[in-house]
Amino acid sequence: MAEVMVHLIDDDQGVRDSLAMLLDSAGLAVRSFSSAESFLAGADLSDPGCVVADVRMPGMSGLDLLRVLRDRAPELPVIIITGHADVAMAVQALKGGAADFIEKPFDDSLFLANVRDALNRGQRAFRDRQRRDDIDMRVGELTPREREVMALIVRGLSNKAAAAELNISVRTVEIHRARVMDKMGAESLSALVRMALLLEESA
Repeated sequence: MAEVMVHLIDDDQGVRDSLAMLLDSAGLAVRSFSSAESFLAGADLSDPGCVVADVRMPGMSGLDLLRVLRDRAPELPVIIITGHADVAMAVQALKGGAADFIEKPFDDSLFLANVRDALNRGQRAFRDRQRRDDIDMRVGELTPREREVMALIVRGLSNKAAAAELNISVRTVEIHRARVMDKMGAESLSALVRMALLLEESA
């Protein structure tokens, strides 16, 4: 897995430098950007981490960036930094999917706690995405008939009921079922059902 990274985005170099120093002193990997545009151009959005972005920046704002990331990298939590006058915008950010917002001036320990929480959430989402991608790949290796059998057995149908539904013999269902379990890497029916549920949740 790639290094878990805090992406810090603020057009104020003084703020960037002080926050980067704080994050670094806490043992967190950090990469700084002066704009949302430079972040989108230079960061690998497929890696785990989180984003800390000022709500007001020239060009693309923190809210604009949040909307872009919701489409491009929904697993990447975003913390919005806001001034006192921008609290309404911060509330809008939360409604738009931000992990949190922090009002300036903020307490260093609270800031670090929020960043660590966002990183943990991001890592969980990253692992879930990898798991979904792996399951998707395995489903893609099933034959059309095997996918039909899988769909029926995860719905709780017995081999006999699945055979009747597909108008094939029970023995044929048993063969397809065994192949499905093997190709999906499922050690039990409950494991196969959990895989199917994970795919449904991401659909």
